[in-house]
Amino acid sequence: MLFVFPAIVFNAQLFDQESFTRVLICSVLMIFTAGCVYIINDIVDVESDRQHPSKSQRPIAAGRVSLSVGRLAALVLAIAVLLAAFSFDRRLAILLLVYLLLQIVYSLYLRNIVLLDILVVSAGFVLRIVAGGLVIDVSLSPWLTTSGGLLALFLVIGKRRQELALLGDQATAVREIFQRYNLPLLDDMLRIVTTCVMITYIIYTVESPTLIKDGQNLGVITVPIVIYGLFRYLYLIHVEEEGSAPDEVLLTDRPLQATIFAAALAYFVILYLL
Repeated sequence: MLFVFPAIVFNAQLFDQESFTRVLICSVLMIFTAGCVYIINDIVDVESDRQHPSKSQRPIAAGRVSLSVGRLAALVLAIAVLLAAFSFDRRLAILLLVYLLLQIVYSLYLRNIVLLDILVVSAGFVLRIVAGGLVIDVSLSPWLTTSGGLLALFLVIGKRRQELALLGDQATAVREIFQRYNLPLLDDMLRIVTTCVMITYIIYTVESPTLIKDGQNLGVITVPIVIYGLFRYLYLIHVEEEGSAPDEVLLTDRPLQATIFAAALAYFVILYLL
């Protein structure tokens, strides 16, 4: 749920107790909403998940939880989250409803439309960024939102590529849309999106007023760190042939962890100490 926090972090409000509490509540509500979506996905994908080497161990695919129980859990969770969000912030409740409906439509229809399936998943991350700014009444930089959305697209394409490479001939049995993709196409898409992420991020560091200290634009210092992080992930999937999801890669790759720590430290110093 890190995509909920850019607004409060980059607007230097992380240590404002009221703002942090509101973003934290927003993050929890997003987590439960995402959990509802995952249950729905597991119900829709139950047959294909049973063909997947790791997804076959999920409760519904493995038969430990019945489909009827899964449907009931998804319905109850969705209603509870929306009611809680409505009592907290009506604007957030509307956004969560849009997010939930978008993901349901994706699970039922859009996931089988080539290219649109990837874009819709990325759009969900953009809504998380918007939600984080909405609950603290912060106007997000369009370059920050764009950069975050493109980063999400980068990770989604990378994950899709690794799934296709890992599953090989079994890919279409696990996910029907894989018959419309191949590795050269996904590699080209990764190259384009990587370039776009770097450009939009550089523009953000240049135009953001919170990163200017004593007339000096210090945000540019973080650009090499971000570029290294992107290149490191590309190295892992192309050279090391790492087949894990991005979050699993983060938990296992020390250089990538060090890169994220260095970026976080640099921003902490720039935004909160200088």
